[in-house]
Amino acid sequence: MHGNAPPRNIVAAASSTAFVAVIIANVALAFGPWFVRLADTGPVAAAFWRILLAVPVLAGLTVASGSKVGRPSRLVILALVGGGIAFALDLGTWHLGIRRTTLANATLFGNCATLIFPIYGFLVARAWPTRIQALALALAAAGGGLLMARSYSLDPRHLAGDLLCLLAGVLYATYFIVMARVRETMPPLPALTLSSLASALPLLIFALLLGERIVPGNWWPLIGMALVSQVVGQGLMIYALGALSPLVIGIALLVQPIVAGTIGWIVYGERLGPADFIGVAMVAAALVLVRRREVAPDTAKNDLDA
Repeated sequence: MHGNAPPRNIVAAASSTAFVAVIIANVALAFGPWFVRLADTGPVAAAFWRILLAVPVLAGLTVASGSKVGRPSRLVILALVGGGIAFALDLGTWHLGIRRTTLANATLFGNCATLIFPIYGFLVARAWPTRIQALALALAAAGGGLLMARSYSLDPRHLAGDLLCLLAGVLYATYFIVMARVRETMPPLPALTLSSLASALPLLIFALLLGERIVPGNWWPLIGMALVSQVVGQGLMIYALGALSPLVIGIALLVQPIVAGTIGWIVYGERLGPADFIGVAMVAAALVLVRRREVAPDTAKNDLDA
């Protein structure tokens, strides 16, 4: 047995913790569009406050956790700045899109990272997906399509918002790719804190250039967005990026439209139909498949090393 090979139970426990984290992260992130609609600032200004209000909390959690950053290399610093700027552009364009299209369209296009990030993972691994992985991805894509098919509609009035949300989804995948590399050398809390710092100024400049209202009259939606979306949602997402494959992360993103649909049902009376529940079942099946696949290679490797 190799001395540095982690025991099977430790590998499985770490993977299980990360899987639970990514599910909770997407549940928390699904509340973001609702907070944006409730905010009385401009949409990009709301994104700025989401970051600014979250940074002190993240910094405090970083200190309290005793995370040691050390002196990051120039490449890591550039990656943190690049990731922060990509995330600022993602939030800014997505928030603008949310105000210009339907909630269903915004959720659909804003989560196109569901397909982009797993494809990136396969390209990096220089391997085709296995049959189980391909089945999981197909189930997730079909389930996501069913979740949106009933409410999605092409409308010239929504074109600008649709394109903004699609761009946001691409930028979100870019952010994932950059931060996944950062997580190879840095713990999650300092990585998120530093990248969030890099996001704040671009968002403020963007909001000022658009002439948006910056100072809110009602702080509660912004505080909720900062704590729920950025601290809890993005914090757990960055943690999971260092422990799960791009395929699992990508498919787990479809938890967001499921939760967003539930919020729409409860708050706005947007009823869910049979196709929605079938879509939820297909996404759940895809998550079960990739969850089993995520643990299998590590345990098999340990068996070979024994």
